[in-house]
Amino acid sequence: MVSEHATPAPASSTAQVLVASNRGPITYTLGEDGTLDAKRGGGGLVSGLSAVDDKLWVCAALGDGDREAVRRGVGEPGVRMLDIDAEVHADAYNGIANSVLWFVHHLLYQTPVEPVFDAEFRRRWASYEAYNQAFAQALAEEAGEGAAVLVQDYHLALVPGMLRELRPDLRIGHFSHTPWAPVDYFRLLPDDIGEQVLRGILGADRAAFLTRRWADAFIGCCTEILGGTGRTRIGVHGLGADADFLRQRSQEADVDERMEALREQVGEDRKTIVRVDRTELSKNIVRGLHAYRALLESHPEWRERVVHVAFAYPSRQDLAVYRDYTAAVQTLATEINGAYGTESWTPVLLHVNDDFARSLAAYRLADVALVNPIRDGMNLVAKEVPVVSDHGCALVLSREAGAYEELGEDAIVVNPYDVVGTAEALHEALSMSAEERTGRTKRLAEAATALPPQQWFLDQLEALRQE
Repeated sequence: MVSEHATPAPASSTAQVLVASNRGPITYTLGEDGTLDAKRGGGGLVSGLSAVDDKLWVCAALGDGDREAVRRGVGEPGVRMLDIDAEVHADAYNGIANSVLWFVHHLLYQTPVEPVFDAEFRRRWASYEAYNQAFAQALAEEAGEGAAVLVQDYHLALVPGMLRELRPDLRIGHFSHTPWAPVDYFRLLPDDIGEQVLRGILGADRAAFLTRRWADAFIGCCTEILGGTGRTRIGVHGLGADADFLRQRSQEADVDERMEALREQVGEDRKTIVRVDRTELSKNIVRGLHAYRALLESHPEWRERVVHVAFAYPSRQDLAVYRDYTAAVQTLATEINGAYGTESWTPVLLHVNDDFARSLAAYRLADVALVNPIRDGMNLVAKEVPVVSDHGCALVLSREAGAYEELGEDAIVVNPYDVVGTAEALHEALSMSAEERTGRTKRLAEAATALPPQQWFLDQLEALRQE
């Protein structure tokens, strides 16, 4: 419970380390009785920033509870939440960031019919500019002389350039958590908008990416469209799994309870193919289910002997295309169970309600992990499963995941569009000897934890200060 009389840290213009992101470390919900409850978030960025004590996190108020907290002066030290107009935020977040920039970087458009950059797009783009300007203004107000400012992701691509104009004394970094589109696909954007995005990021002293591939794609876009990256330095920091947290959390009682429940659902002496994803278009869940059905068809010896444990947690359900995709996942799982299931065997166990403890239980239980995104900046699931696996897990990994650069040597690598090839990879993974699987899992876990979140953040901060 949060006291309504608490006050956020005052704007003192002395902060020396600032982070800006759309989503902050805390979310408020407004109860029917008017009280505000606070819930802290997780993830790599939250873990990474724990390495720095004296910092300020600037983020957006995302819902009614957040906005009410800002209006009441409720907050916590080290966080400034911006009450940006709800319609402006919706246009910027859903209308541009998630429906345009995300689609470009993940190559998701059906180009015969989309995108259509019309007057409505331009209206939404103006909101995206206003949203970025609000962040730039807040950072300019809060930053001490010569402070380091680390701006996060595609939501805030324009902030570095805007902030540079307001505060040329600052050390500014931008980090992209997504892939970066190759130049031919990036040029789907209107020419002036594409230039604006690139120049926005190039307002930073340093632009960083999860893999060398995405960094090179950005350099390629800048070279082709602008003639180069100017004075901006380019870096690569491959975010790793938080091994200590995962191993400790995965052994807690609620995880054990969910493991027992999953074992009962799977049945005795059956292997498991596990996937844990949001129902995000780029995650390729539908083709993964098609591949599993192809496995049952082409290798009938696996019928009754394997269960696909699929956790597909709803994402961005305020967008129709995501609601349709979630429905397609559920429909296909039902079809597979109807076609192949028996009285004692359910081929697909699909769960759509988010449950972190259950996800960790599935990680521990998995014989095979299926990670087959169309395109992914990194994909931490591929790194987390080997870290907590109880008895070794074979990883079937898309070559289009950023994690492929670090894990590809010990994974079974697939073309995410090739359903037949993925089915054969699943067969290979299920047939792998226990000895080989154990050896691969050990090497995967070592690679997956090479740059844990705290070091990932500190490395960026140090590199920025040395520019």
